[in-house]
Amino acid sequence: MAKAALHLINLLRGWPHPGLLPKDLLSASSQAVLSNPEVFIPALQYGADPGFQPLREALATWLHSHYRVPRNPERICISGGASQNIACILQSFTDPNVTRAVWLVNPTYHLVFAIFDDAGFKNRLMEFPEDDEGPNLEVLEEKMRQFEEQDEQGEKKNQIPVKDPGPHRKFYRHVIYVVPTCANPSGKTMPVKRREGLVRLARKFDGLVICDDVYDQLQWPIDQKDKPTIRPDETIEMILPRLCDIDLAMEPSPNDPKGFGHAVSNGSFSKMVGPGMRTGWLEGSTAFAFGLAQTGSTKSGGSPSQFCASILADMIETGTLQKHLADKVRPNLQHRHRVMVDAIHTHLLPLGFQPREAGQLGGNVYGGYFAWLTTPDGISSRVISEVAMADMLIIGNGSMFQVEDNKHEIDTDKYIRLTFAYVPEDDITEGVRRLGVVTRKIQENPAKYQCFDKALSNSSLIDLAK
Repeated sequence: MAKAALHLINLLRGWPHPGLLPKDLLSASSQAVLSNPEVFIPALQYGADPGFQPLREALATWLHSHYRVPRNPERICISGGASQNIACILQSFTDPNVTRAVWLVNPTYHLVFAIFDDAGFKNRLMEFPEDDEGPNLEVLEEKMRQFEEQDEQGEKKNQIPVKDPGPHRKFYRHVIYVVPTCANPSGKTMPVKRREGLVRLARKFDGLVICDDVYDQLQWPIDQKDKPTIRPDETIEMILPRLCDIDLAMEPSPNDPKGFGHAVSNGSFSKMVGPGMRTGWLEGSTAFAFGLAQTGSTKSGGSPSQFCASILADMIETGTLQKHLADKVRPNLQHRHRVMVDAIHTHLLPLGFQPREAGQLGGNVYGGYFAWLTTPDGISSRVISEVAMADMLIIGNGSMFQVEDNKHEIDTDKYIRLTFAYVPEDDITEGVRRLGVVTRKIQENPAKYQCFDKALSNSSLIDLAK
């Protein structure tokens, strides 16, 4: 009997599973919006620059209750999703001459590199390492100090800005990009002390910390796997303060006389509702939110995702989004994560893999979409990913998540990222099993697979990850 052909399993793609897309809730909210001319007429027209006001109001009520900070819709600016929002931030609050460097933790979210490249920072992306608690601030501070000393001798330090910030914006000298909660790819969550330290560091060097806070509402306790409903206020670990709130609670910074702040929260509905909604938000100081709304493309076209914003506003106002997250999304992700962890313990731990199973060191909470594994000693993740392709398995090798054209101080080739959010549950287990089979092949005959090292182009994997 002929052996059945293997089907492709993609453990790289960071999408929500189709079963988690709330089509019925979206349909109900769409009908509610389109049945009321007081809502659908403005929703289908050009929107106000800061965004659809009912969504700003609804987000302020929901998020400020969650994070336990004063409610203020003026701190919120609606965006066309987290990626588009980063591009707008760079357009409005950076300048090729004034902004000297962009700092990225190694490893970091790989698709963000091109956004910074497009903004003119291709040769200014600087990496710094992480430790068990996230970004290593001691190393980052020393690197920034050394950079400033060298830059003082550079010819461009006093060049005139290319752009005019106008009265409602400023140009930051440094940009620092992080994912503070459930970091992509490492899954690590920064403790409060580390968050406070990063804000102080940004203030010291006139930096802006752009925080992708896209997984804050997608966390669960790892020690309560059978609990049917998970609510975000169950443990302190699930409601850590955002860096933007920490920044605003501090005394005004001498680098920031107009009060723009040194940290902003970049939120998105992509992981909670569906990437196709292309809607997100920024939260920061009122000055920063207003300044971001002055971005030229927004002034020309009005607030992005105006109609989608009206649907999402209805979902939040009626509580259907919050219920969807509590009753379906988080429990489903929690279960999928447990399926993957069990498979890792069965098929990969005996081979020498080491998983990161909690967000904080010694914590009891995990979240997000991905598992982060250290490969067995001496085995390249690039080799594993190339050999795995022959077994119809796509995984994320660690070198995808490091800044290109840098002298790398951390070997990310010893890590692998796997998603448990996208594929069917059976494919989670089968994919991990195949990964174990591939790794065992390499361990048994390492010389045979030396030629695979660096044979796989990471650029070819990017389309598979989207």
